[in-house]
Amino acid sequence: MEKEKKGVRLEHVSKIYRDPKTKKEFYAVHDTSLDIKPGSFVTLLGPSGCGKTTTLRMIAGFESPDEGEIYLGGEPINALTPNKRDTAMVFQSYALLPHYNIFDNVAYGLKLRKLDKATIRQKVTDILTLVGLEGMEGRMTNQLSGGQQQRVALARALVLEPGVLLFDEPLSNLDAKLRVQMRTEIRRIQQEAGITAIYVTHDQSEAMAISDEIIIMEKGVVAQIGSPQEIYYHPKNEFVADFIGEANFLKGTLAERTGAHGIADIGGSKVDVREVGHLNVGDPCELVLRPEAAVLADEGQLPGKVILSCFMGSYQNYHVMVGDTLVKITDFNPKNKKIYNVGDTAFVVFDPENVHIL
Repeated sequence: MEKEKKGVRLEHVSKIYRDPKTKKEFYAVHDTSLDIKPGSFVTLLGPSGCGKTTTLRMIAGFESPDEGEIYLGGEPINALTPNKRDTAMVFQSYALLPHYNIFDNVAYGLKLRKLDKATIRQKVTDILTLVGLEGMEGRMTNQLSGGQQQRVALARALVLEPGVLLFDEPLSNLDAKLRVQMRTEIRRIQQEAGITAIYVTHDQSEAMAISDEIIIMEKGVVAQIGSPQEIYYHPKNEFVADFIGEANFLKGTLAERTGAHGIADIGGSKVDVREVGHLNVGDPCELVLRPEAAVLADEGQLPGKVILSCFMGSYQNYHVMVGDTLVKITDFNPKNKKIYNVGDTAFVVFDPENVHIL
């Protein structure tokens, strides 16, 4: 697919809706600015109602922004209808034509563009090979599994060679195992095609697995933008930390500071912190500790009492009360380790490098 890669830019974009009950207007998306690089795979992630699908639909042209401008490859596109934009959408429902076979479903958009039959056949054959459906051209869509239907929907979008491919929760109708398989396939196909992709999901593990960059949205605004690693290890606030993976939040006070390093007082226990950011001595602080970053030991940083000890095969799952705070611990490969039981007292131990201060 030798074609110029296009990026997408949103400048102060907002979408306003009216609540049908209260008749009051509200921002579904508020003052959002994004710069999506050409050829990258970017995921809009967040809970229901956060504005991610509305943002995607504005890029596609199915919704119009009330404020701001959207650019595709440097061209302003607010005034363009969906069919005039260099984008293609893969829907949650697949939206396949039930009375057409695979070939005709994929060829449909090319026929509308009045391409000759030989060109259409070549393009459809190439795309079906890319998505792993070669040799199945004559099969009707109602004879296909969910995963195969998803591949047809993907092929139909890709065959148009759009500058940007848009995905609206495309895997939500599939079972868990097939979702994992298909997200890997979508990422492989996107990389092989070298196309810019914008993907909407509320599944954080899906976003982590396939994205170059994740845009986390909350209540119509962007909460954080970064790589999966940045967002996981350096969340900007409690919402982001809690939405991406599991997190423990340890509240305390900054007791000492030396340069960027500091010591936090967590319920009377001293904890080293590598990066204290903007905090000064005496300020209240909140530490993010991921469950897999801590273990239990007979001595260490934070004393606690075990209230849950559960063997999960590859890890031992602990819940520990540290003062009034519940701390969850995922201790991997527990086979030759000491196992703490409910009622035991133990210390929560972790490397200061693995604590992030909010």
